[in-house]
Amino acid sequence: MTERMSAKQYQDAMAKPKRGNKFGARKTVVDGITFDSKREAEVYGELRLLERTGRISGFERQRKFNLIVNGKIIGSYRADFAFIDHDQDSRFRVVDVKGVITRDFRRVQKIIKAAYNIDVEVWK
Repeated sequence: MTERMSAKQYQDAMAKPKRGNKFGARKTVVDGITFDSKREAEVYGELRLLERTGRISGFERQRKFNLIVNGKIIGSYRADFAFIDHDQDSRFRVVDVKGVITRDFRRVQKIIKAAYNIDVEVWK
């Protein structure tokens, strides 16, 4: 006697396994917000604490910057965090949490520096 498989069972059996993040990051949820990595969630918690104590202000997640070359927008970049740091003479800081710094990210850093005169900091 031969066994039969339903269409759903066949699709499940043939489905490719889901790939994880190529750099090993695991999504983490904090305060109902899903972060791309555990470290990014930790930095969020640290910055929220600094905001509550008044050491930083204007705290933003996923701040968008247009990538401008020769006056034309060629794309956009979303920084993990942006804020005003009162411990460093109220300097505007842009932070990206990265485990691995890619060549593409270095290029984006240079474009942001040229277009906005902002150094995108990398926190590991």
